[in-house]
Amino acid sequence: MTNHDVSSSPSSGTAGIQEDPSPQQLYASRVVLTTYPSQHGIDPIPLHWGAKTAAERGPVVASRQADSFGKRNAIGAGGGSYCIYRALAVAIGALGPNHRPDFRMTEPTNVIGPFPSWSDPEKIVSMDPWGHAIVEHYSEHLEKGVDVRPTIAITKAHMKLAEIDEVISKGGLHCDGDIITAGGELKVVKVASEPVWYIPGVAKRFGISEATLRRALFEDTGGMYPELITRPDLKVFLPPIGGLTVYIFGNPDYISDPTKRLTMRVHDECNGSDVFGSDICTCKPYLIYSIEECAREAQNGGVGVVVYFRKEGRALGEVTKYLVYNARKRQEGGDTAANYFKRTEFVAGVKDMRFQALMPDILHWLGVSRIDRFISMSNMKYEAIVNSGIEIVERVSIPEERMPADSKVEIEAKIADGYFTTGEVPTSAMLESVKGRNWDEIAH
Repeated sequence: MTNHDVSSSPSSGTAGIQEDPSPQQLYASRVVLTTYPSQHGIDPIPLHWGAKTAAERGPVVASRQADSFGKRNAIGAGGGSYCIYRALAVAIGALGPNHRPDFRMTEPTNVIGPFPSWSDPEKIVSMDPWGHAIVEHYSEHLEKGVDVRPTIAITKAHMKLAEIDEVISKGGLHCDGDIITAGGELKVVKVASEPVWYIPGVAKRFGISEATLRRALFEDTGGMYPELITRPDLKVFLPPIGGLTVYIFGNPDYISDPTKRLTMRVHDECNGSDVFGSDICTCKPYLIYSIEECAREAQNGGVGVVVYFRKEGRALGEVTKYLVYNARKRQEGGDTAANYFKRTEFVAGVKDMRFQALMPDILHWLGVSRIDRFISMSNMKYEAIVNSGIEIVERVSIPEERMPADSKVEIEAKIADGYFTTGEVPTSAMLESVKGRNWDEIAH
C-alpha cells in the first residue's frame, strides 16, 4: 500500500511515494484540541474579506496538515459535508493524510467574473468568490506547501431529461444545436460551490452579534469547532453543510448583461420529489418547469439559470420531513392545508430553517442585477433577493395543471402564508377543505 505525500510543487501534482504509515503514525502523537491567537507557531496567512483583488484578499486555508497548520486562517475543513468521508478514508488507509490534489487541467471551462460584488463584504458572505481560481491566484502559496483547496468548480455538460423530450415532441422547444442538441440534450454550464462563511458578515445578515453566532455554532454542533470560541481572530468558517449547484442554459456572459433577459429559479433540494417523483409536493414539477422555461429563454436570445441548494426538507432534513408526513396523514381530520405548517412546528419546533438571507450571495457572484422572470412563489426568496439589491421584474407561479393532486395541501397552505399567486388567496375555511390522501389510499 502506498501513500501519496506532499510534493515539492503541489500545483503541478507531481507526488512523491512513501510507505503507508501505521494508524499510530497518521497524526502527531500530541492531540491539539484547539489553538489560540498568541500561541507559539500560530501565524495565520492574512485574509482581508472584501479586498479588491484575490491577491489582496489572500487564500482561505483550513488544513491541519503540517505545512499549513500554523498558517490556517479559517475554522473547519474543506469539502463541506464530505469532509467526514475524507476523514474516514484516511482512517481506513484508503487516503494518505498528506495527500494533495493534482490541479492540472482542472481549470474552469468558462470565465465568470470578477464583478464588483466580489469585493463587497456586504454582498457576498457565504462563499469564497475566488474559490474557483486558487491555482491562478495562489500558486505561490501552493508551491510553498500551503494546502489551499478550491471551493468552487466550473464545468460544462449535457442533460437528458424525459420530460424535456416530451416538450420537444410537442413543439414547445426545438433542437437548435446550440441550446439543445439534435438528440434533445440540453447544453449546460455547471458551477458547484461549497460554503465558506465570513462570520461577521453572516452575523450581520441575520441581525445578530458575532459572539452569539459563534456560541450557537459551537454549542449546537456538539462543540465540534472549539476555535469558534478560542480564535476570535479567525473570521472565516467552513461549515460541514451541503453546498449548491448552478445550471446555466445559454451564454453565461448574458447573466450580467442588462441588455439580455434572464429567467431564473432558486430551488431547494427535495430528494423524494426531484429524484424519485413523490407527488406530495410540487418540487419536481416546478423544477422541470423551470428548466423548460430557462431553455426557452436561452433559445429566445436570453439566458436561463437554475440554482440548486442542498437544503433538504426546508433544511430540517429528510428524517424530520418523513416524521411530519406521518403526523399529517394520521392527525384527526386528515391531512389538511389548515394544519400543514402546524405539524412541522410540532415536530421540528420551526416551520422552515432555510433562512434565505444567505441565498442571494451566489446571484451576486454570478453578476446578476436583474431577473426578468423569477420562477418561484416563495415570498422568502423574493424578499431576500430584492432586499439584496437585485430587481425582479416578473414572478412566475407553477401552472395549475402541473400540480400533483396530493400537493394541493402544501401549495394552498403556502399561498395562505404569503406565497405569490395570481389566483385567489385561500381563507381559513378553504384551507380546512383542502385535504390530501389518507393512509387507506396509500395502502401497499
